[in-house]
Parts: sequence; structure tokens; C-alpha cells
Amino acid sequence: MSKISKEQEYKIKAKVLDHLINHLRERTDLQNIDLMNLSGFCRNCLSKWYVKYAKEEDYDLDYEESRKIIYGMSYSEWKDKYQFEATKEQKEQFNKK
Repeated sequence: MSKISKEQEYKIKAKVLDHLINHLRERTDLQNIDLMNLSGFCRNCLSKWYVKYAKEEDYDLDYEESRKIIYGMSYSEWKDKYQFEATKEQKEQFNKK
């Protein structure tokens, strides 16, 4: 395998992140608490990271705007359409961490 340039690496990472974001938009059945319990991060975490690194690039982006980018809609709209009350088991697993 040939040596990858930093520019190529960034482009590939950007495409991977786009793919992950689109995958999570399509998997509306997968609740954030499930993501947190399994992987330690969720759509909201991605939104916070997006804000953090936007600020590092001197781009003024607030949390709600970044949520629209990650969720593909406002968070309140996503919650109304797709979020369910967490089960007792999900909450217990989350609180063990």
C-alpha cells in the first residue's frame, strides 16, 4: 500500500464521517441511549464534537445548528418522530457506567 497524504487522509475521514452520519439518520430505530450503552457515544456526542472542531476552525456554530447537521432535522423534530421513552433496562445499563 502506498503512503497516504494528509490531504487524502482528511478526505477519506470526511467521507467516513458523512457515511456514519447518513447511516445514523437512516437508523431511526436506533435510540441514542442504545448507542451510548453500546459505544459510549451518540448523535448528541457527534453534535458536540462537530461544534468543538468547528470552533477550532474559527467557524461559529452553535449546538442546535450542529444537531441539525447530524440529525438531518431539528432535534425536537427528531425526538417527536423517532425517540421513545427509555426502558428500565436501558436506563439501568446507562447508569452503570
